[in-house]
Amino acid sequence: MPVSPVRLNHAVLFVTDLDRAERFYTEVFGMEVVAREPRAHAAFLRLPRSGNHHDLGLFGLGADAAPKVRGGVGLYHLAWQLDTIEELTQARTILTEVGAYTGQSSHGATKSIYGVDPDGNEFELMWMLPRKHWGQYEHAAPVEPLELDAEIAQWAGVATAGRIVTGAEEIN
Repeated sequence: MPVSPVRLNHAVLFVTDLDRAERFYTEVFGMEVVAREPRAHAAFLRLPRSGNHHDLGLFGLGADAAPKVRGGVGLYHLAWQLDTIEELTQARTILTEVGAYTGQSSHGATKSIYGVDPDGNEFELMWMLPRKHWGQYEHAAPVEPLELDAEIAQWAGVATAGRIVTGAEEIN
């Protein structure tokens, strides 16, 4: 019988400069530092609408750490889900302003903006179509140009991230 997780709860990244990485994720993603572990030179951050203890762990290795090798074995990117398609426009603007924007794509059922953190760790900010509208994309994941204005015109105001938890309250 296979193990059956519900979803990925958090990610952990090795970074060269812990303070710089903390600033990036708190300023760009609005994350809050919820814990620090000085003995491990680590920080744990939570997204503003998350019900997790932490969504991202950062472990500082120092400036002498070997750089990430694009295309090498290991993690390619993290995908952070947004609740509405309109949030992709805001994400693209913010990432562009901080020099972290790298592109955008449509994958059929998901619409995505891409970026990199100061250490070159890639991430995706994505919005997912309502499940009943996946249609031909139920078993496909194309990489196509994202026409964000057209997607917003079609999907404005449609929230698909599911449960959002803030403090003790649950919002559906």
